[in-house]
Amino acid sequence: MMHPVPKTMAAVQLIGHGGLDKLVYSREVPVPTPAPGEVLVKVTACGMNNTDVWVRQGAYGTEDDPSAVSTWRRHGNTLTFPRIQGTDTVGHIVAVGHGVDQTRIGERVMVDFSIYNRDDDSLADIDYMGHGRDGGYAEYMALPAENAHVVATDLTDVELATFCCAYLTGERMLERARLAVGERILVTGASGGVGSAIIQLARARGAIPIAVAGPAKEAAILEIGAEAVVTRGQGDLVGAVNEAVRGEPIDVVADLVGGPLFNDLLKILRPEGRYTTAGAIAGPVVELDLRTMYLKQLELHGSSQGSRADFRRLVRYIEDKKIRPLVGGIYPLSEFHRAQTDFMAKNFVGKLVVVPD
Repeated sequence: MMHPVPKTMAAVQLIGHGGLDKLVYSREVPVPTPAPGEVLVKVTACGMNNTDVWVRQGAYGTEDDPSAVSTWRRHGNTLTFPRIQGTDTVGHIVAVGHGVDQTRIGERVMVDFSIYNRDDDSLADIDYMGHGRDGGYAEYMALPAENAHVVATDLTDVELATFCCAYLTGERMLERARLAVGERILVTGASGGVGSAIIQLARARGAIPIAVAGPAKEAAILEIGAEAVVTRGQGDLVGAVNEAVRGEPIDVVADLVGGPLFNDLLKILRPEGRYTTAGAIAGPVVELDLRTMYLKQLELHGSSQGSRADFRRLVRYIEDKKIRPLVGGIYPLSEFHRAQTDFMAKNFVGKLVVVPD
């Protein structure tokens, strides 16, 4: 059964790099038409991510700063304005393009936001919805049919919208670092979307997560599944972690903070330990003492997004109830500025989710 689709919709459009004024809410944005092989999703929820803020601020590079070359700019910048951001989209298919089975209309789907430019699982050439094409901060979104996944779960749309970007990013980090059963992993930025995801994903693998987080969030992080929590900014991090693990080795560090913590994190790792990062909240430029890296035989991994295989594992974790949603707040699309302001303040645990009015 075809559902009537309006010609215009409400959406938040990014019109350029800069402050919150570059995010414009409009109710007169044309509803996209699904191309061959695509579906049109009526959006019911979309989770917020650091990437939204960093792209708005131009942290990955702009046309005025060609020296800051990001992965997506390798073959030219795919970001054009106006752009609708938003990666963690959940909704219902209301129309399909040519070549897509009409029976898909009505399905509730979670969107794999990655734009795969290769047929294999390599991430050497990858983009994402909300950057290379429009995302989910809108009432409707068109996307490739293969990226719209039915998930067998009784979770609400808002709960389902907390998973995709953060958990997919976290799962890719753990996969690259080869986190194994019984290993200890130190997680920085543990109260945020990716950090709290890694705690749960580590437990799903049978590993032992130790968290580093800001004050007043310790109880919430322990409840998520951390074995112990070290409060950031209160003295010697190396000593505090060693005390928390009672002298046991740290096999993997999953770092989302960077900045001044970086060298201490390498000191904390055991010899032949693995460091993986997918973010740098405290600063992307760090000082590296190469002697620490080569004398301890360390591995350093950069990671972002995830592969098709990573996404399939994520879906299985959700369906098997090995991970659970952490909703830190819900905001109407029309109050997007308030939502992103609260997001940047980081006074929450888990994910903030935007819903159409």
